[in-house]
Amino acid sequence: MNPQRLREITGRYPSLRIAVLGDFCLDRYLEIDPARKETSLETGLPVHNVARVRAQPGGAGTVLNNVVALGAGEVVPIGFAGDDGEGFELLRALRAMPGVRMDAFSVTPLRRTFTYCKPLIVEAGKPPRELNRLDSKNWTPTPREVEDHLMEALRRHAGQIDALILMDQVDAAETGAVTRRVLDAVQEIAAARPGLWILADSRRSLRGYPAVCLKMNRAELGVLLGEAASVDVETTKSAARELARRHGRAVFVTLSEDGLLGASPDGGCVHFTALPVRGEIDIVGAGDAVTANLATALAAGASLDESLELANAAASVVVHQLGTTGTASVAQIAQRLEAPPAGRTD
Repeated sequence: MNPQRLREITGRYPSLRIAVLGDFCLDRYLEIDPARKETSLETGLPVHNVARVRAQPGGAGTVLNNVVALGAGEVVPIGFAGDDGEGFELLRALRAMPGVRMDAFSVTPLRRTFTYCKPLIVEAGKPPRELNRLDSKNWTPTPREVEDHLMEALRRHAGQIDALILMDQVDAAETGAVTRRVLDAVQEIAAARPGLWILADSRRSLRGYPAVCLKMNRAELGVLLGEAASVDVETTKSAARELARRHGRAVFVTLSEDGLLGASPDGGCVHFTALPVRGEIDIVGAGDAVTANLATALAAGASLDESLELANAAASVVVHQLGTTGTASVAQIAQRLEAPPAGRTD
């Protein structure tokens, strides 16, 4: 992509209004100083002394972080937090971000705040090392009252947005924001606004999703087609074409070290190889950066090929950010695009 075309696409970002509907969680990092190691007098167990605590939006919030980093004019989170301390931290972090409009986000005593608590060993001269996570989740069905709020907020904003991103982060079906009833409301909006870019990602399964664009990894692609995941790129391209044909919408597949591909219902498919690695990497958040960049670029008028190239560069930026769930700005993406280009196959 030449610099002029990059400026044309990203120059439209400040005029975009993008909604992110899904499971917003709190990423809480506990930075442990190993030099302050102690032993508990009461239990005899090792004590990890936390030197610093930092928190940021995670899950659907990671996608939102990336949309904000791209400079979208207005970003609308549609989700919920619990009426608890973690929810307070999550709301504070969301409200502090430029362009984020909070009128579609709710706080409810009926749910707890989805939280990833990540202890990190932070030692000078070494990359951060994550210990076992401490997660807080909801394991019961999402109350109808919470679903009703999500659906009302979605319908209220549907006519005013340029793109909608769905991010299903929960492990147990019907326990988060993207429930069957909410998906039915998405289907109504997709039918009413066929030109609206809607991109869905689910860590559990995209099976049964309405006619929207789908983003997944290659293992999830195999599950959707009832096949074993292929490590061969050409086989994966054929599978993505088949799913796009069946679903009637574009399909995007992340391939880890093999890059990223996109297939359209008309049979077209483009693959970009991953950009070269530069030192230590941390893959956490790379997929969310891809999701955010695909949706934002497509909403700004980028072609499928162009959106893939931008998302591929964003992923390269994010994997080099250690000990955090990173983001990629337009300036950082531009810098990566100036490096030796990724290989492309059609």
